[in-house]
Amino acid sequence: MKNQELLMSLKRRVENLGPYQSLFLLAVPTATVEPLKLVAVAVAGEGHWIAGTAMIATCYLLSLFVVERLFVIVKPKLLTIPWFAKLWTAILAVRTWFVAAFRRMRARMS
Repeated sequence: MKNQELLMSLKRRVENLGPYQSLFLLAVPTATVEPLKLVAVAVAGEGHWIAGTAMIATCYLLSLFVVERLFVIVKPKLLTIPWFAKLWTAILAVRTWFVAAFRRMRARMS
């Protein structure tokens, strides 16, 4: 019960941040995890493929669980920043176009 209360308190504090504070909060773990993925590839390239693979898997898990969860929480605030809202709209449009193109291609093949 104590952990759940702590997580809810932390979530409320994050939700109360402003848009640019939320952007900075999202940038910190992203700026940490992404370079570590490159380090993991370098470690694997040096012949330590088990350690490199473990590092890559750990980085992707951190990215998935921390950055993704944080993005879901701060996304409404980020969308109040005009340039971010335009960028997000463009990303969604590109994603929609790719999905539609893939479906058309798959329909032609079957």
